[in-house]
Amino acid sequence: MATNRTFTMLKPDAIENGYMGKIIDMIIGAGFDIKALKYTKLSVEQAKEFYAVHAERPFYGELVEYMSSGPIVAAILEKDNAVEDFRKLIGATDPAEAAEGTIRKAFAENKGRNAVHGSDSDENAEIEGKFHFAANEVF
Repeated sequence: MATNRTFTMLKPDAIENGYMGKIIDMIIGAGFDIKALKYTKLSVEQAKEFYAVHAERPFYGELVEYMSSGPIVAAILEKDNAVEDFRKLIGATDPAEAAEGTIRKAFAENKGRNAVHGSDSDENAEIEGKFHFAANEVF
């Protein structure tokens, strides 16, 4: 059963390129309510833990290095059909394949530096949100 919440991270490239405000504006403009928001930086250990599901993949080391290279913005978002609607808003992983009007089409550099993470399921949204936020930080 679909829930009304999802998790996102604005990745280091989006922050480095000054897109934080524009991306947050797109998220709010698409009807999402922000229930938790944090400007932070992942340590190498935290990035390894967060992306442990990809540990056997050839890109894992690069991903961990990249995600711990600079600040990120973590957020829990709320809207009906949140996970699916947010995945549509962010667009395809490869910005060259992303639809016009999506976050990745507008702000991603390439498949590896793709501006934003979005949970791929209700279960992962809950796990990822709890990874970044204590219960008293979510409203």
